[in-house]
Amino acid sequence: MAETITSLPSGLLPDEASPEWLNKADNAWQLTAAAMVGLQSVPGLVILYGSMVKKKWAVNSAFMALYAFAAVLICWVLWAHQLSFGDDLIAILGVPKLSSVTQTYLVEQLDDRMIPKADYVFYQFVFAAITVILLGGSLLGRMNFYAWMIFVPLWLTFSYTVGAYTIWDKGFLAHRIIDFSGGYVIHLSSGVAGFTAAYWVGPRNRSDRDHFPPNNIIHMLAGAGFLWMGWSGFNGGSPLAANEITSLAVLNTHICTATSLLVWMFFDLIFYSKSSVIGAIQGMMTGLVCITPAAGIVDSWAAMLMGVLAGSIPWFTMMVLHRKLTFFQQVDDTLGVFHTHAIAGLLGGLLSGFFAKPNLIKMFYNLQHSKQGPGLLYSIVNRNQVIHVQDGLIQMGYQMLGAIFIAAWNVVVTSLICIFISRIVDLKMHEDDLEIGDDAVHGEEAYALWGDGQRHPRSITPKIPSLFRRL
Repeated sequence: MAETITSLPSGLLPDEASPEWLNKADNAWQLTAAAMVGLQSVPGLVILYGSMVKKKWAVNSAFMALYAFAAVLICWVLWAHQLSFGDDLIAILGVPKLSSVTQTYLVEQLDDRMIPKADYVFYQFVFAAITVILLGGSLLGRMNFYAWMIFVPLWLTFSYTVGAYTIWDKGFLAHRIIDFSGGYVIHLSSGVAGFTAAYWVGPRNRSDRDHFPPNNIIHMLAGAGFLWMGWSGFNGGSPLAANEITSLAVLNTHICTATSLLVWMFFDLIFYSKSSVIGAIQGMMTGLVCITPAAGIVDSWAAMLMGVLAGSIPWFTMMVLHRKLTFFQQVDDTLGVFHTHAIAGLLGGLLSGFFAKPNLIKMFYNLQHSKQGPGLLYSIVNRNQVIHVQDGLIQMGYQMLGAIFIAAWNVVVTSLICIFISRIVDLKMHEDDLEIGDDAVHGEEAYALWGDGQRHPRSITPKIPSLFRRL
């Protein structure tokens, strides 16, 4: 052993800052993957939201994303990470501690992985942050910014942490559900919670709901590009190592996404005779979401099939059912997050239970501690003395149970949070502010060019939250 260590290059020798358990390659990749996911939110979703909405809401929409990113980080390290991944408290939640801001905890080895816990805290933070920001896509163009400021930490604390702990850590579904990178924890929860919150906040004013064109399609493509490329870290970081599963997850991510985008465009061309940039971005998003729970545990041909379904089923729910069903018409989901995330996330979770390959499941999950079964397809095709059809059926049952739990929890908890906030401040902006937009809310405009947006200087009187007006 001593000869082996001394023969290593000096840069690979262990020292006080690089103990023997630390794999520098894994550590470097994990930090890179986390940074890529962070870039999906800032600037990715900041740009996408700021350009995908009507001009008068560009600043407010982008600022909602930026605020959420910062607020989630502070909440995450103070209590939310331990609620999600800490010691067992109850079947759905961990013990809240301040461990995530102490050196003793952060530089420890993460279980049997070859990275420090600080990597995992950061990686899971950017997951939590993007979940809240995605949820906010349902609320753009009318939610009171004061209400949003309260909503973010409350939803993170009482909703997101429960999903993360229950499915990814030590909760009652943690060793049963296949959710590679968050099809349920991130996307199903953000889609359902966003739709629920949109119901409680109420719709945009009629003129905005009838006519809400993007203010900059080129910027939309830039924001979408950050999302697509950043998903390499989103799914590629889940193995917490630079290994074979990581490589497969990254490739499958892009195969599914490209397929879904092309299928969505195909349907737009058939039914509307034109290909749409907005439609292509929606197809890209549904592909990214659908592959997320399955990225590293399915074959690439399965990822392509998932892309076909991701580009067609959410297209049908958004472009056909949404316009026909009163249920969808009554709730103003600004960016269609329910379709792009809840529907696509649910689809991906169910397809994971169908296409999951036994040897990849074994490589990704430590089956000495976890009990995820093979996909239903392989339990039928490869049934033998070890794999039985009932194993695949049981796994599909758990995938359905996980979806029901996440959806139900988010409906109930999001509703309670919105009701609570409505007792403190108005959930929705005042009608006068809804007519004006950014200038009324923030005193700023996205495009204030000479001769276009120029206005006389005026004093801005801050609007006091209703809580303080009542005191």
